[in-house]
Amino acid sequence: MKGAMWAFRKPWNNLGEEQQVVLLSLFRQAPILKEVYVQREVLTGIFEKDLTQAQAEQALTQWLDRITELGLDCFSPFVTTLSNWRDHITNYFIRRETSGFVEGLNNKIKVIKRRCYGIYNLGRLFQHIWLDVQGRRTSFPEH
Repeated sequence: MKGAMWAFRKPWNNLGEEQQVVLLSLFRQAPILKEVYVQREVLTGIFEKDLTQAQAEQALTQWLDRITELGLDCFSPFVTTLSNWRDHITNYFIRRETSGFVEGLNNKIKVIKRRCYGIYNLGRLFQHIWLDVQGRRTSFPEH
């Protein structure tokens, strides 16, 4: 089962022949993992398709019904999140925009704050943030 975790994380089309064999072996030993893998790919496909918000609502409802029918508890945290934030999540299908950049920037700033624990000069903290966010671009411009 060596390499099964990495193969399991990738879409089928991105797997090499050897990885596909490993994954098929995993599915023979744990058939429920095959269904988890398939349903994960179906969910990813919903977000990759050019759907309207109404079509996405319908597709997500069908996906949720299938998850419930199969009893796949591993999706429970996502199902809860989807239930709580459904309108916000399906708004993605209006203009295909996410808050990924902002979330990433917030995470980066939190890491910098932890790394700079003990720095009491606010100017130095902002210097660290600026260097982490812009430093690579200014120090190593792309050709």
